[in-house]
This record gives sequence, C-alpha cells and structure tokens, in this order.
Amino acid sequence: MNIVIREMKESDLDYIMEIEKNAFTPPWSREAFLLELSKNLLAKYILAEVDGEIAGYGGIWLIIDEGHITNIAVDERYRGIGVGSKILEGLIQLCVDRNVVAMTLEVRRSNEIAKSLYKKYGFKEYGVREKYYHNNNEDAIIMWKNIEF
Repeated sequence: MNIVIREMKESDLDYIMEIEKNAFTPPWSREAFLLELSKNLLAKYILAEVDGEIAGYGGIWLIIDEGHITNIAVDERYRGIGVGSKILEGLIQLCVDRNVVAMTLEVRRSNEIAKSLYKKYGFKEYGVREKYYHNNNEDAIIMWKNIEF
C-alpha cells in the first residue's frame, strides 16, 4: 500500500464530493469546494491517494502566521490504515513550509477518533464553541497546536 499526498484539483471534485457526503452532515456543496479552490487565496487543499485512488482530503486556511484546518475526511474504505495521519502530516508540512507558528481547528465533541488523531500530533483542547454544529447543536472542541521549527 502506497499513500501519496498531492494538491487537490478541480478535476478531483467528483470523488471528493462522494467522500464529503459520506463523512459530514451537512456536507459542503460542490460550489463551496470550487470557491475554496479557485477564489479563496488563503485556502490550500490536499488529498491522499492509496494505490492511485483518492482516499481522503484535507483543507486549511493560511491566515498570516496561523493555519485553520477546515476539514479532513477519509473514505470509509480507507479508514484505519493511516490515511488521516498522512493528510494531517501534509497540512502540518504546508504550515512549516510557510513559517506558520500555530494551527487550530474545531472538532465535534463526540468525534473521539478525530480528537485522538489530533492529540497524537500535538493538538490540545483549548475551549468549546457551544452548539457550533447547526444540524444537531453539538458543541465543537477548539484545538490548537504550536509549530516547532
């Protein structure tokens, strides 16, 4: 098994949308991804391929010296084999390459798998956004990581 990280392209969106629909409620729209890829100068999106097939993706906004992870999702067929870790490592490397000093994200309070992954890479819980997720009013845990050079 070979996991390759590369930049996301507009031509990848058919696969990305399938992963998005299965991973998130509510999912982002195709138009939202198109805006991120073509208009948002702060946004960077990468994806993971396993043996040539798109297995997951991640996005980040690079704002001055901070990186805000917008989303990470892995196709359910490829979960548990390190794809999420490779995506997160790719996002961290984007930040290191651009001298970003800290990264942040929000994660559902109930998403123990994601929180465990983030903690493995040095993210710490710093607060709560109450009722952040509109579909069910679930709280979001705010996590931060300082980047060491």
